[in-house]
Amino acid sequence: MRKLDTNIIFFSILADLLVTLIAFFLAVQARYWLPFGVSLTWDDVAQPWPIYLLLALLWGVTFIVAQVYDAHHSERAKGEAEAVIWAVGVASLVFAGVLYLTFREVPRRLFFYFIVADLTLLIGLRAMLRAALRFAGRAKPTPRRVLIVGAGWLARQVAVGVRAQSAAGLSLVGCVDNDVSVLHPDDSVGPWLGPVQDAPGLVRSKEVDEVIFALPLRADGAIEWLVRALQDYPVRVRVVPDYLDMAMSRATVEDFNGLPLVGLHDPAINGFDRAIKRCFDLVASLLILLIIWPILVLVALVIKLDSPGPALFIQERIGENGRAFRMYKFRSMVVDADKMSNSLAGLDRNSVVIHKTPDDPRVTRVGRFIRRASLDELPQFFNVLRGEMSLVGPRPELPWLVENYELWQRRRFAVPPGITGWWQINGRSDRLMHMHTEDDLYYIQNYSPLLDLHILWRTIGVVLRGNGAY
Repeated sequence: MRKLDTNIIFFSILADLLVTLIAFFLAVQARYWLPFGVSLTWDDVAQPWPIYLLLALLWGVTFIVAQVYDAHHSERAKGEAEAVIWAVGVASLVFAGVLYLTFREVPRRLFFYFIVADLTLLIGLRAMLRAALRFAGRAKPTPRRVLIVGAGWLARQVAVGVRAQSAAGLSLVGCVDNDVSVLHPDDSVGPWLGPVQDAPGLVRSKEVDEVIFALPLRADGAIEWLVRALQDYPVRVRVVPDYLDMAMSRATVEDFNGLPLVGLHDPAINGFDRAIKRCFDLVASLLILLIIWPILVLVALVIKLDSPGPALFIQERIGENGRAFRMYKFRSMVVDADKMSNSLAGLDRNSVVIHKTPDDPRVTRVGRFIRRASLDELPQFFNVLRGEMSLVGPRPELPWLVENYELWQRRRFAVPPGITGWWQINGRSDRLMHMHTEDDLYYIQNYSPLLDLHILWRTIGVVLRGNGAY
């Protein structure tokens, strides 16, 4: 049930790339100083910097694709070493092919030294980390308090699994069930804490971190009700999959003491995909900000000259998992325009909120231009650097609009919000809010790094045309 934290993956990638570059540097030194083979001059042995850049790119991509940083590889030393050897072997073959087409003058003995040094350092690094953890004493796992919904045979099996993993931080709070007759005083699933309807209150009062459903199929109504009731709670909700429609979008399945569990409230982007997305966001945002900083200064100055008030507009928005954060934009409206948003918003014929109109009287002269050119969104690159947003994802929403959301619309908060997204390249403000949500759910369902690149590419054309931007 353990997953590697995104930060751990990120720093593991950086450490492996650094070790690989050091191994290549040592191989260069070894080929020059060791008395084996034909004697070469330093000019014959020294390698240009593009080779180091090529190494970092090939090893980084190969290690990610080969899932070297997957948790099930890192749990055992043997599995971790096998994953590293496999990844280095594949990367070495690709590297050899690229060298044949580009830097053919690289000595073959140097290449051999590099592979040996790289494997030795990578596996040695992992062995030292394991030894250091054993010497220092492994940090205690984060405690997780579990509430079981149900008290029958399946619930008992789940309870046994929770108690068996107490060393991993799991702690059984108890169970809730409407049929108390099936619960005996010495049952492993106990104590019984009340009927199913009490679960939301128990999640709050008992500080529950995880809710596991173990109810019979006839109780599907109770499951649906409780999933809705727990929607806004910071708690993981999972269920034994025999009693769930397996068509749930992006559901995760894990083995739990011999019982498969389906995740209902897990992040939609996990592990490697999240690490890749975050790395791309950081690098791309930094490069873009270095290029456009004169535009940022110019836009801020023009806004200040056009109307009284600050150049930046900072507003609370709702992001991933319903968390609120402060989003930055260039001010395109009069001061305190957000206080008039409720009175200006309307409803379409299907009673869906419309909160953006092309003739909004709050928009200033400069504001209308920077909206049309999408310049008002540029400060959000700082939100991306802070980790509150991504380059691509559903738009962060206003809190008062979220209060009007239906349950199905809240699923759009399963991923980080973005500066651009699938709905922006398919209509932008010309389309209504409920159609935005359908596009956001399509993005969540079909997420991949390639989809992000596709959206970013199409965003360029949409911004240049200015369709739906007001």
